[in-house]
Amino acid sequence: MIWGSVWGALRRNPLTLFGGCVVVFLFAVAVSATLLPIPDPYAIDADAVLEVPSFAHPFGTDELGRDVLSRVVYGARISLWVGFVSVGIAIVIGTLLGSIGGYYGGWVDGLIMRFVDVMLCFPTFFLILAVIAFLEPNIGTIMAIIGLTGWMGVCRLVRAEFLSLKERDFVQSARALGVGNLRIIARHILPNSLTPVMVAAILGVAGAILTESALSFLGIGVQPPTPSWGNILTSGKDNIQIAWWLSLFPGLAILLTVLSYNLLGEGLRDALDPRLRGMR
Repeated sequence: MIWGSVWGALRRNPLTLFGGCVVVFLFAVAVSATLLPIPDPYAIDADAVLEVPSFAHPFGTDELGRDVLSRVVYGARISLWVGFVSVGIAIVIGTLLGSIGGYYGGWVDGLIMRFVDVMLCFPTFFLILAVIAFLEPNIGTIMAIIGLTGWMGVCRLVRAEFLSLKERDFVQSARALGVGNLRIIARHILPNSLTPVMVAAILGVAGAILTESALSFLGIGVQPPTPSWGNILTSGKDNIQIAWWLSLFPGLAILLTVLSYNLLGEGLRDALDPRLRGMR
């Protein structure tokens, strides 16, 4: 019944539907990239260096003659992979710490929240830059660092939900029946506190994609020749005077992807909010 009303709210929001369709399309393209009739993104063609967009190369070619469309498509795999894995890491850490702090309270909650405050004192992007300076820049490192520096918001959301839910009658009844704390957390409170976590995860994917693209653009993210939207933009910067397409198409890919995830997340948040559902 609830999900029926949520779906009805989503269908009435054209921007959310647009974002959802683009997200599904990008995911399908990324998963089936090896099956698409596109050239090898690593194939170098000295006779096709910096060709303008044409029928043979719809997005043109780069400074090594590689097909930009293929590199953008395969770059989508990297960006989405980084987004999903890093957000997954952040969700696990934030949910675990937020659950413990919100349920037990007291000095445990105070210790966790002070740690969150310390982490929030550092600008996330510059913290990532500082950590990468001491580690080898590769896709695994990028995913781990983005995840390990992006859990604080989820922790606060889950803690707030636990502080509210642990005083509800169904939790008090479970305690009266002698149900253990771990079972109460896992079976009674946590499932009822995942709605804001779901929205935060969708919005977090957009942020992770932006962070990965920025790091790759700076040369400390995904390293060439592996295609990434960020390092394709680096090629575009180096050839901006003569090859506009190298900046345009990966930039549009980043814009469309981040916008779509944000539209989907915002629409889902509104649809899942019972107060807003009642106003419709």
